[in-house]
Amino acid sequence: MHTTVEQVTRRIIERSRRSRTAYIEQMEEAAGKSLRGPFRKQLPGSNLAHDLAGCPSCRSALLDDKTPNIGIISSYNDVVSAHQPLGGYPDLIKEAVAEAGGNAQVAGGVPAMCDGVTQGEPGMDLSLMSRDVIALSTVIALSHNVFDGALLLGVCDKIMPGLL
Repeated sequence: MHTTVEQVTRRIIERSRRSRTAYIEQMEEAAGKSLRGPFRKQLPGSNLAHDLAGCPSCRSALLDDKTPNIGIISSYNDVVSAHQPLGGYPDLIKEAVAEAGGNAQVAGGVPAMCDGVTQGEPGMDLSLMSRDVIALSTVIALSHNVFDGALLLGVCDKIMPGLL
């Protein structure tokens, strides 16, 4: 390797040692908590009650330590044609997850706009800023802490980075 690249790499490693160590410790702590079962089992009863009330058909699965619960976040809307296939996906996903022994719930939706629709219109620059709104909407939807995983349904270059 070129000596300059080696020097820069060493400086980066040294400069980030403390923050990287803290990050790794956080990840190990989170992994340790997940070994005690689904996080939803650690929620106060009043918090879990909201999810149980919203899903009468899946209450027993949500109370089970072994049944994974998957959150679905969708960018479906009726306005953008590219999003039309996403309309039926949540029900298909719920069925497929149930067949595999799990449970799936729509956790939330995110806004979605299309450059092709907004091109030349006032506010078209909002499409790039919408990534931040999408990211925030995703975090809010998953903040219920009842999910073991998530399926993120998005279509374009503004939505997917926000979802992730």
